[in-house]
Amino acid sequence: MNCLFLAAKCGRIKAMASPTVSAPKREKDPKKRIVITGMGLVSVFGNDIDMFYNKLLEGVSGISPIDRFDASEFSVRFAGQIRNFSSKGYIDGKNDRRLDDCWRYCLVAGKRALEDASLGQEVLETMDRTRIGVLVGSGMGGITAFSNGVEALIQKGYKKITPFFIPYSITNMGSALLAIDTGLMGPNYSISTACATANYCFYAAANHIRRGEADIMVAGGTEAAVIPTGVGGFIACRALSQRNDEPERASRPWDKDRDGFVIGEGSGVLIMESLEHAMKRGANIIAEYLGGAVTCDAHHMTDPRSDGLGVSSCIIKSLEDAGVAPEEVNYVNAHATSTLAGDLAEVNAIKKVFKNTSDIKMNGTKVRNLFTTQSFTGCLSSWHRKGHRAAVVCSARLPSAFSRSRRDERKFDCNFVESLQLRI
Repeated sequence: MNCLFLAAKCGRIKAMASPTVSAPKREKDPKKRIVITGMGLVSVFGNDIDMFYNKLLEGVSGISPIDRFDASEFSVRFAGQIRNFSSKGYIDGKNDRRLDDCWRYCLVAGKRALEDASLGQEVLETMDRTRIGVLVGSGMGGITAFSNGVEALIQKGYKKITPFFIPYSITNMGSALLAIDTGLMGPNYSISTACATANYCFYAAANHIRRGEADIMVAGGTEAAVIPTGVGGFIACRALSQRNDEPERASRPWDKDRDGFVIGEGSGVLIMESLEHAMKRGANIIAEYLGGAVTCDAHHMTDPRSDGLGVSSCIIKSLEDAGVAPEEVNYVNAHATSTLAGDLAEVNAIKKVFKNTSDIKMNGTKVRNLFTTQSFTGCLSSWHRKGHRAAVVCSARLPSAFSRSRRDERKFDCNFVESLQLRI
C-alpha cells in the first residue's frame, strides 16, 4: 500500500511516497448479517430497560414542568427532564463533576449496553479492541459546556474560560470518552443530524461491520439540551408545544390539536455485532439489523417536504437493502413529532410506500410518553423494533401513541395504535 503526501520546500511542491507497508486484507461483505446483542439507556424513567418499556406500556408520561432553571418567563415551561441521575459505578467522581450531562448520559448508557451484551471491562481486555468501534452521535453536543464558556467570556474575560470548554462542547466527545474509558480502538467519530442522529449512527455502524472494519460497534445517540439556551432556541423556531396547562398531554401526534413537540434529554446505545462474531462468543442475540438507507429532502432547514418524497425514497431504499417487501411490514414506529407539517408529511411518505396502510400498525410512542431528544429519538424508536426484554417484537404488545383521541380522520386515515398494550 502506497500513501502520497505533499511536501513544500523552497516554494516547490513535490509528491513523496511513504514506505510500503503490509496490512491484512479485510473481508468485505455487503450482506454480512448484523445482530443486536446489547442495549443501554438513560431516560426520564431511569436507566433500566425493563422499567423504561413497562412505563410505556402503562401509559406513564415522562413530561413535567421544568425545575432545573427558572422557566417562568418562557412561553414553554415543561420538558422531558431527567431528575436524580446517578452515574455511580460508571464515571469517577472528578470527571462526573466536570462533564457536560450529554457525555455523562452517554457514558452510562454505553457502559450499560456493553454490560447487557456481556462485554464488561474484564471481558473486553481479553478481546481485540481494535475491532470494536464507538459511534454515538449528538444533535447539539455539550450545549451546557458551551453556554457556560460563552457566559465566562462575556462576564469575566477569555482568561476565565475553562480548558474543558472546547473538548466538552464538540459533538464527537461522547464517542471519544466512551472509547477512552473502555479502550475501544476501532472506528470512532460522531454524526450530528438532529432527530435522526442515532439512526444515522446505526446505519454507519452496520456499514463498518459489513466492510470488515469492525466486529462490534457501540452505536447510539445522546442529548442534554434542557437548559435555557436549548429550550429558548426551539421556542424561537416555533417548534415546541405550548400546552403548559397539561404537559403530560402536550405531545399528540396526528391529533387535530397538535401544536409541536416536547424537548427532552437522555441517551440510548445499542451493541451491533456481526452474527459470526456474536455466535462465536455465545452472545445473547436480541434482534437482527436488516438494512438502512440515507436520503435528503433538499427542501428547507426545518420544514419537511409536504409530499414526503425524501422520506418515502429512504424507506424504499431501506427495504431494498434489507431484502424486505413492503407487504411484509406490519408495524411502523413513526417519528410523529406532533407538528402540523411533520406528521402530515410523514404519513404521506408512508402511504407512498405501503399502499394499504390499514394493514400496518403505526405509533409514535417515543414522542407521546417521552419527548423529542434530537439525537436520542432514533434510538428510542429502535427499541420498539429491535427489543428483547424491552421490546414489542418479543412481548407482542404495542404502547399507545395517543394522549388524546381527536385524530384528524380526514388527513390521517392509517391504522394508528390508540389503545394501550395492543397485541400484534
